[in-house]
Amino acid sequence: MSIPKVQVGIMFEPRIDFELLSPFRVKDTEISGEQTVAYSDGKILWNGNAYEELFFEPLDEEAGVFELKDVTIGIDFHWERKENQRFQGTLKIIVENEKLTAVNILSVEDYLVSVISSEMSATASLELLKAHAVISRSWLLAQIQKNTELHQADNSYSAFTQTADELIRWYDREDHTRFDVCADDHCQRYQGITRASTPIVRQAVSETSGLVLTYKGKICDARFSKSCGGVMEEFSTCWEDTPHPYLVGKRDHMTETTMPDLRDEAEVEKWIRSEPTSFCNTRDPQILSQVLNNYDQETTEFYRWTVKYTQAEISELIRNRSGIDFGDIIDLIPVARGTSGRLYKLKIVGTKRTLTIGKELEIRRTLSPSHLYSSAFIVEKRGEENGLPALFLLHGAGWGHGVGLCQIGAAVMGEKKYPYDLILLHYYVGANIELLYDEEDEED
Repeated sequence: MSIPKVQVGIMFEPRIDFELLSPFRVKDTEISGEQTVAYSDGKILWNGNAYEELFFEPLDEEAGVFELKDVTIGIDFHWERKENQRFQGTLKIIVENEKLTAVNILSVEDYLVSVISSEMSATASLELLKAHAVISRSWLLAQIQKNTELHQADNSYSAFTQTADELIRWYDREDHTRFDVCADDHCQRYQGITRASTPIVRQAVSETSGLVLTYKGKICDARFSKSCGGVMEEFSTCWEDTPHPYLVGKRDHMTETTMPDLRDEAEVEKWIRSEPTSFCNTRDPQILSQVLNNYDQETTEFYRWTVKYTQAEISELIRNRSGIDFGDIIDLIPVARGTSGRLYKLKIVGTKRTLTIGKELEIRRTLSPSHLYSSAFIVEKRGEENGLPALFLLHGAGWGHGVGLCQIGAAVMGEKKYPYDLILLHYYVGANIELLYDEEDEED
């Protein structure tokens, strides 16, 4: 097959300002310079005319560059901010949800150069960068294939169930129907050519060009997160109840393979209150700088962490984040945990309402102004005020969902001179590495 193209949703605003830094073509007209598009009555308003969609295509595919102004990165995370970002390829403008969406269309291999530079530092080891190139390529192509299959089957896919006693919701890239993936952590962090790539990043992508992870002949849904906290999580804890045998619980270590049953409350209490040896149990700034960009390094405790809320803080937080008035919070009760101790069901007991919520990201979003580091936590209640707990302390492990490759653990493995294929097969149990297309293949 030829090298595929990918459509990446970058920003979603009622007005988008951008600059064409080289000659582009739109509606058979050559243009460049500063531009503005705005949402107006279901259409795109540009230069006094209304359109259903617009394509700004570079005259020179290799040299064409455009800059989007005030792109929001880290959406809903504690480090959310805006920045100008530059991209190569085609800019597509569409209408969605009474806003405009800016979509970047480019080749998968060019996309990967940016993803690797955006997800981690270009100072990372070559083996780590090669491993990440393979999983990023695999994840992307698996999502495109999954979307095609869902569309062909015309299935009514749902990521939300609710009863009187339970609300279960998960967040996945199926939220995107008019482009392949978004540019933020919801999918894979992609920031165009804003994060400068280096020869080693391009080498990692080139030397793995066309390589993907497969399991029984199908491209793997190769998930990854910052820190598993010592044990990888299984897929179904975080997303739909579909078994992926290559995304299962496993100790993040080569020799310490004994794994406690972290579905058990007594075991998870001991686990989280200790700091067992794991690849991702490191505070080495040189290793962390390979995986954590400047804004990620604002997070200093991630292998084990504690968050503290007063009664007033947690009751207001849960009310604001969930949209449900639980009253004062009496208790947070673990209901169901995955292989890494991550909660995928949590019962919130309030003076006005009791409800079980899930899955892991819904729990993390409900218990933090942005995102709790992970749902692998235990609850400690301290003190009493008016018959209610005065303080809630959440003691946790890891950063992110913990499924698949652990970026910090993989960085440590790279520093220990593990080759990229062993890194991959440590995190994706029973998977294979296969060539899907050659770098020399011509694009359509």
